[in-house]
Order: sequence, then structure tokens, then C-alpha cells
Amino acid sequence: MRWKQSAALLAAAVFLWSGCAGEQNLAQQAHEATTFAMDTIMTFTIYDEDGEQLLIDAEQEVRRLERLFSVTMEDSEIARLNQNAGVTSISISQDTAALLQAGKEISAWTGGCYDMTVSPIVKAWGFTEEEHRVPTQEELDTLLPLVDSGGVILSETEQTAYLTKAGMAVDLGGIAKGYTSDAVTKLLRDSGVTSALIYLGGNISTLGTKPDGTLWKIAVENPLDATDYVGLMEVSDCSVITSGGYQRYFEQDGKRYHHIIDPSNGYPAESGLLSVTIISENGTKADGLSTALFVMGLEDALEFWRQNEGFEAIFVTEDGRVVATEGIAQQFTFEGRDNDFEYEIAERAEEGASV
Repeated sequence: MRWKQSAALLAAAVFLWSGCAGEQNLAQQAHEATTFAMDTIMTFTIYDEDGEQLLIDAEQEVRRLERLFSVTMEDSEIARLNQNAGVTSISISQDTAALLQAGKEISAWTGGCYDMTVSPIVKAWGFTEEEHRVPTQEELDTLLPLVDSGGVILSETEQTAYLTKAGMAVDLGGIAKGYTSDAVTKLLRDSGVTSALIYLGGNISTLGTKPDGTLWKIAVENPLDATDYVGLMEVSDCSVITSGGYQRYFEQDGKRYHHIIDPSNGYPAESGLLSVTIISENGTKADGLSTALFVMGLEDALEFWRQNEGFEAIFVTEDGRVVATEGIAQQFTFEGRDNDFEYEIAERAEEGASV
């Protein structure tokens, strides 16, 4: 959470520096609002003459989707789905159906490195209620068979969802904010907005460019120091989403356990990565991939990137490297040299990397 807050604040600050000219017209003036939803801080900055009303519309859209996707609201569609696991199917909205389908597709695409049904194991580690503990191997062995996105059955004709095993549970936290940022961006674009910055608990989405036509600047924080960053990227019309083991964790008996669970074994992923930042036009995809590629580890993640289109990535490794894929490298300025990081560019067509 700290990284995502500082990155958004930096992006907002850079934006505001470019917007101080006295001759700005009404459409160029910033309309900004901050709220708390989906268990996180959210900020909307809109440049449009109808900005005040659009801020209200954006927040209402977030609230609407939260009431569908929340695992803690007892009457949400996802909560009802979990309550009826192994019992019966439930009727769902188009948004919930679309997000569940996206979860199934991202799980299949990434070989299960992202899995929305890992929820029972996340809960066993205490990350759901923030009552942390290390589960026994026996507990994990009991819960691992419940991790199966293939057991989420969707009926398009009846618009229903069903979990095939009692005890299964879906948690869409890994992709819900990405989906929500896509929905808010569409709402604003359909309303004629050409410049906006959307910050949903660290999921940063940019609509167009700044009013002066320059690109948005987004920081990638140093995972080892919340007051520092390893680089700046300049982007437009995309989502920038980071996952890292330093964001939520606890320590027990001298060992640190973070919240990104490897669905294959039920333990926090030990992949050699500190953070993964995904840049994509699709916020839902970026959200899921930031988790999946963190679980994969650098080499498998780069191979996955080489074989797939539609996203770029920046990795920060435990051994002190910052690795940017070549599609984002021209828009990324490395700033980590003074903190003993080494910078590399991963090339799509060749093995290895260039410095």
C-alpha cells in the first residue's frame, strides 16, 4: 500500500506542476476527490468542465461494483457465491460474470500462477482478517484441493455461477480494482473526458495525457525504502499496477511471510522478486498479471512476456536488479543507481538482457 500511495502522489504532483498557468480554461482545471472503498484509499483527478459531477459518477460506479465483488459484504454476489459453494448456483450480474470469466481466463493463461480460488489458503494465513499465523502443513494439504478456478462454473444462458466443492471460495481482490479502473475509465471516456488520473488503492490508470499534452509520470518505488524510487515512467492511456511482497506481510520466529500466495503449494511465493509492475491498456489483465508474474519469478515471467502481447513489465529483484521489458524501456528513466541497483533491458527476440 505504501508504494502505491507514494507513486500516485508523485504522479499527481508532477501533473499539478504542469497545470499552474493562469490562462487555463475551465476544462483544464483539476477536479479531485478522495474516498475509501474496496478497503483502500481512492483518488480521482478529472480535467473537464463537468468534473464535479463526474467525480460523483465515478465514486458511485466504484460503490456499485464494490457491492457486487466484496467478500466482506454479506449480501454481495461474491459472498453469496461463496456461501453456496458445493450447494447451488446463484444468479449474478453481467459485471460479476465478466470478472469471474476474466479470472478463469487469467488463471488458465498463466498456468495457475494467478488463481482467484486461493482464498481459503489466504484466509488460513490470516491475511483476510489481518490475524496472521503460519498454518500447518496438514491444514494446507486439506485446503489445496479447493484451489481450482476450473471449479468455478459459469452459465452464460442462465447468467449464474457455481462453485463445485464445499469450502471453495472466490476472492476477486487480485483483479477487482483493475476491472473497476477499466469501468471508471470507460465511464469518463464515454462522457467526453480526455484527461484524468485514476488511483484505486495503487492501481493507477491514466486517461489520455495531461491537459498540456505531455505524458503522465509514474514512479516505481524502491521496495526496500518507501521514501525512494528506482525509476520514473512516462505513459498515457494505460494502467500501471504493482504487486510486491513488501506491501503486506508479517514476521514469525524471525521469518517474514508476505501475502502473495503460490497457488501450487499454499506458501508465500519465493520467486526472487521484490516487485512486479505491469503496464497495459487492460487494467484487469494488468492486475492479474502483476500477481502471476511475481509468483513465476523473473526468468519464467520474461519467457511468458516473450510469448505474449498486450503488456510490458518492470521487475525489481532480490539480488538488486531492475529489469524493464523493451516495450517500456524508452519511456522509463532508471533512478536506482545510487542505491546499488543495476539496470537491464529485457529484449523480446533475444535471450539475456542489455544494460
